[in-house]
Amino acid sequence: MHALASMALHFTPSPVVVHRAVSFFARQQQHNLRLTSACCCFSANSFRGLPFLSPCTLSSSISNHPKDILHYACSLHFQVIRKHHFKGTQLGKFAKLGIGHHFRVCNMATSGAAEVLSKDSLLEWAQKDERRMLHVVYRVGDLEKTIKFYTECLGMKLLRKRDIPEERYTNAFLGYGPEETHFVVELTYNYGVDKYDLGTGFGHFGIAVEDVYKTVELIKAKGGKVTREPGPVKGGSSVIAFVEDPDGYKFELIQRGPTPEPLCQVMLRVGDLDRSINFYEKAFGMKLLRKRDNPEYKYTIAMIGYGPEDKTTVLELTYNYGVTEYDKGNGYAQIAISTGDVYKTAEAIRISGGKITREPGPLPGISTKITACLDPDGWKTVFVDSQDFLRELE
Repeated sequence: MHALASMALHFTPSPVVVHRAVSFFARQQQHNLRLTSACCCFSANSFRGLPFLSPCTLSSSISNHPKDILHYACSLHFQVIRKHHFKGTQLGKFAKLGIGHHFRVCNMATSGAAEVLSKDSLLEWAQKDERRMLHVVYRVGDLEKTIKFYTECLGMKLLRKRDIPEERYTNAFLGYGPEETHFVVELTYNYGVDKYDLGTGFGHFGIAVEDVYKTVELIKAKGGKVTREPGPVKGGSSVIAFVEDPDGYKFELIQRGPTPEPLCQVMLRVGDLDRSINFYEKAFGMKLLRKRDNPEYKYTIAMIGYGPEDKTTVLELTYNYGVTEYDKGNGYAQIAISTGDVYKTAEAIRISGGKITREPGPLPGISTKITACLDPDGWKTVFVDSQDFLRELE
């Protein structure tokens, strides 16, 4: 029977060990299974090959101790450019492939044609992928002081804390509910660093509270800094206030009724609002919730996310008239978002104009699969495999 095998493989310029992939196929052939809708990705960083679901079709009957597998390396447009030969007669043998930078490789046998994921179907998948904003990462100069402010003044709970002495940093996770269901903050303290430049690009975090006036009084009583007294927003009726944490990160307090997600906004400034909206809709699968222009104050905002503002965390993108670039400083780091498939997510980002800063694959030591990218303004986002994230929390 002719075999039809189609896989998307990621390679780096250095030789890549594919031992786990060979072992994976060996296990399947021992049970004489017919493999469908599977792919492998090889990460040069971790030397692991991992199976994952894909619309690419793999239907293969593999004989014992395969000697030859035909590889046809394809570009993003699936142009066949090179053939490779795997050698080895023992299961678990290492096959070293020194090939071009980040080729997508499709194995196509002598009969049939491989189904590939088109640009349109990839972007459609991104819209249907079940995603959630997990946490926001930023650096602080005094971890214990910041934890005290967040728990006593902002009403957050310390969810967990981990110290990594060999890499000289400590993390603390705080929020209004468990990480499995809530958006949280991940504070990073780097040993010996007590101050950071927050830049001009990061705006603020938003917290929904039932009574802004009472919350501000509490913060004042605890010695917190209030930078905008409670009152209606300019040109509207929503009651807000602004406070600063010990490192100068701003928090907007927004008066709302009870909500399942009090930590409700992350505001970032962008140089081209329509470009950013288009990118986040296509590459990230987000939806534009609302857009408001304020010509009197020369700025426009767009709320974008995976659900309604009063129930989920959203991004607030702000465009200030005539400003196309911002200094990002070194305090704010990134947002993490869950995804069902980091490999397809990376491709959707790539074809939407985003820059992949970490190729999709497992993290060394814990096997959690991630990919990282930059949006058109250089804001970083990390996508984390949903199931791996839950396993890591366990």
